[in-house]
Amino acid sequence: MPIIHTRPEPGIALITVSNPQRRNALGPREFEELALGWDRLANDGQVRCVVVTGEGIQAFCSGAQLDADFSGVPDIDHMVDRALLKTRVFPKPMVAAVNGYCVAGGFELMLACDLRVGSVTARLGLPEVHWGIVPSGGAAMKLVEQIGHARAMQLLLTGQLVTAETALEFGILNETTAPDAVLPTALRHARVIAGNSPLAVTHTKQLALAGREATWREREAAERRSAGEVRTSAESAEGRGAFLRKREPAYASGQD
Repeated sequence: MPIIHTRPEPGIALITVSNPQRRNALGPREFEELALGWDRLANDGQVRCVVVTGEGIQAFCSGAQLDADFSGVPDIDHMVDRALLKTRVFPKPMVAAVNGYCVAGGFELMLACDLRVGSVTARLGLPEVHWGIVPSGGAAMKLVEQIGHARAMQLLLTGQLVTAETALEFGILNETTAPDAVLPTALRHARVIAGNSPLAVTHTKQLALAGREATWREREAAERRSAGEVRTSAESAEGRGAFLRKREPAYASGQD
């Protein structure tokens, strides 16, 4: 299955994005399984903490699979919203085990997590603007709030990836470890959280993020409009074509 659910320890659910041939990219099936999985986990009384990772050590998640066919998804924006927890505060604590490339939608999935452990070899960023795409999985809405204006805009507007060391300095990651220690370290954090009072932990997270959902929903409508306008533009077609053909995009001067 593209999204693997396991229970490595009592009280801990492990969600693994499994598409290693594509750096754990998300196609329609992966988006759908993530969206459905959050609902099940939220209502599972045995789960006290969720750890999210990618299969292998090469990638956490590289975002949407650009050569996949999304035409059969009736409302892709709604699906992305649900899968990446863009406008919803997941009620239980989440820990990201970032084991390699963490870019685009993968970066935005990480932003939904409360704690983040990264491999020292990880590379993180939001390259969407380079390929004629708006980062519409929540980064444009959340990143300034999480790490400050200047650092957020560096990632959003340059599209360049940063090292794990820089991500740690920026406050994107809590800590970095050797590649083979990323998941064990994330599980260690999850174990501590799962050992605390579930009711107190749930209420503490709710208080810490109180009011965020309403703000995100208000801003998400504008984000959808912007993403849709760019998605149907000639620049987006050029960027997507360049990405798939592994060449640099050539954008004309001016706008459509």
